[in-house]
Amino acid sequence: MQSGISNAEFVVADISTLNLNVIYEIGFAIGTRKRVFLTGNAGYEPKPDLAAKAGIFDTLGYHKYESSESLGRDLALIADPAPLDIAKPLDAKAPLYVVESPIKGDTMLHILSAVKKTRFKFRSFNPSEDTRLAASDAIAHVARSHGVIVPLLSDDLQDSPVHNVRASFVIGLAHGMEKPTLVLKPFDFDAPLDIRDAVKEYSRLEDIDAHVHQLALEVVESTQRVEPLASSPDLTLARLSIGDPMAENEFQTLGDYYLRREEFHRTLRGEVNLVVGRKGSGKTALFSQVRDNLRRDSSVVVLDLKPEGYQLVKLREQVLDLLQVGAKDHLITSFWEYLLLREVAHKLLEKDRDRYMRDHQLYPHYTALRDAHRESPHIVEGDFSERLANLAESVTDEFRARFGDDPSPHLSADDITQIVHAGSLRNLRQTVSKYLDYKNGVWVLFDNLDKGWALPGPSATDILMLRCLIDGARKCQRDMQGAGHDFHSIVFVRNDVYELLIKESADFGKEMCASLDWSDPDMLRELLRLRLVNNGFASVESFNKIGNTICVSHYRAQETSQYLIDRTLMRPRNLLKLFNHCKASAANFHHEKILPDDIEKGLQSYSNDLVVEADQELTNILPAAADLIYYFIGEGYLFSLEELELLFEDHGVSRNMYRDLTRFSLYFGLFGIKVGMKEPRYIFDVGYDMKRLDVPISKAGATVQYILNPAFWPALGVGPDE
Repeated sequence: MQSGISNAEFVVADISTLNLNVIYEIGFAIGTRKRVFLTGNAGYEPKPDLAAKAGIFDTLGYHKYESSESLGRDLALIADPAPLDIAKPLDAKAPLYVVESPIKGDTMLHILSAVKKTRFKFRSFNPSEDTRLAASDAIAHVARSHGVIVPLLSDDLQDSPVHNVRASFVIGLAHGMEKPTLVLKPFDFDAPLDIRDAVKEYSRLEDIDAHVHQLALEVVESTQRVEPLASSPDLTLARLSIGDPMAENEFQTLGDYYLRREEFHRTLRGEVNLVVGRKGSGKTALFSQVRDNLRRDSSVVVLDLKPEGYQLVKLREQVLDLLQVGAKDHLITSFWEYLLLREVAHKLLEKDRDRYMRDHQLYPHYTALRDAHRESPHIVEGDFSERLANLAESVTDEFRARFGDDPSPHLSADDITQIVHAGSLRNLRQTVSKYLDYKNGVWVLFDNLDKGWALPGPSATDILMLRCLIDGARKCQRDMQGAGHDFHSIVFVRNDVYELLIKESADFGKEMCASLDWSDPDMLRELLRLRLVNNGFASVESFNKIGNTICVSHYRAQETSQYLIDRTLMRPRNLLKLFNHCKASAANFHHEKILPDDIEKGLQSYSNDLVVEADQELTNILPAAADLIYYFIGEGYLFSLEELELLFEDHGVSRNMYRDLTRFSLYFGLFGIKVGMKEPRYIFDVGYDMKRLDVPISKAGATVQYILNPAFWPALGVGPDE
């Protein structure tokens, strides 16, 4: 099959059913620079849920046919077999691309840990952040990579069909582009026939290490063999890059075009303990830029810690769920405080492992810190994820050894000390404090804790764990600042989680919080302008001048940038996604600039992304709302409260949840309100203050209308033109 594709002028593939071998062959054909025309039987289209969740195909586009005659006519009209332009500069700074699985279990965490040990930076597709994989993104990432890692999942795992569709496409791309590729599969899973000879099997987690090691050697060889060629700026659409919507995938380049708002400066000055923002608002981008700026001073110690809820599941289920609130609070706070001090000690020892031998003043403090650190019974090699998981497991095992199956054990302060850190905390704290006399400060940045929380959404225990993390970090900060050290801890969380935190904890005032929510369209234009300037456009040129060079100035009688921004829910990530979809359509058809048809196709793909993401966010907060958004298909875009509640009823949502569901739909930006002849108002139009929507709703009574955000119209088949 591969030789047939390689020798063909172009490839026609039918995706009426999503066969993993065919999907691999589509990726392989694109990777070998063959034009691929996709077809699908209009009466038997790909399984809707699977195709919609995976992405890829609607972002590539495919021809629908109703009969063999209509298919023949369509194929006869193929006139342009020119392939997609997949040439991208190789990324020597982040040479690996990893396709992550939807659920970060032990296997995925071990793969990521093994990759980190190679000390290669990497980019990834992360389903918890990006709900669908756009074909253009996959092509660009594989093309830029020196190596690709893709795990296959067993059929019995959640969302494995969606993941394996994405995996097959990426593997095909990588093989077509002749990239060193590691395809991992569990021993009890039969890989698709086309890639069966290319997979590496594992039966134990330790097997993965050897496979990653072998790939690392191939990546080193690739980076030495291929040198990126310097070239003048290429402003053609196919080569234009505005970065990745996922900040994790552009850490190496983000500093070249990052838009530094006041929230960045406040955080860098140490004025906040919390940074909150909606998904896609730029928390991780701010996290990385603050970290990178602080690291410029070698005497400042910077810890970027990314704990995930998954690593604490066992601790929560076997320990915390058994405890009364007071004991639970005390134990979790002690857990975080101990972990934080251990991580500071670990970082100090790692940072000065060579220096202390040459510095007679530092030498005795280094050896004292090393001894204090070794007192811990939980020391393990590995990255932070492994150390966190190990400590959580050790605490769980110690608790079970002491209290067995006692359904409601009583814990004294001494019990908690023995369970968590066996008395070593005080000595560790004092030793760390003395060592910090030789440093200019410590900054601890926490991100990711709200990722990996199990459905349905964050539980009361999850929120308690977050609050205790903040309390434990604050306690360390107070202790160290009291000893005269410049010590800061900052936690990054979604703002819906922050709202729950506020409800549960009255002492969490907003004065220590930086909010990343966006409300000014001009700021989004500036964000995009900086990225375009990074491609070679003159830095003094206005957004309009640059924009009109690469895109039609108006679309549907409206200035194009405003039309697009009005459909982003005022989130930077959404703007980048939407622009990339429009650009990909233009590049696929070899257009010199983004034309109206490209905008229409880009909006359709982007809207499909957004519907899947909205369904996920609604489900995370209100499980009863799962699939609710699909009930709006063909139902129009303007609703009275009564009409809205009838749709809730059709979906089976209980009446006592109507109010919460309506409010969250407004809070998310899925709906806005329309009163009389006034313009619609969405949450971002009122500074994300729900009271400024509640009051007009109350005053208008039954006359208020709820308007579906136009970003969702294409995917749901509604809008004024439908």
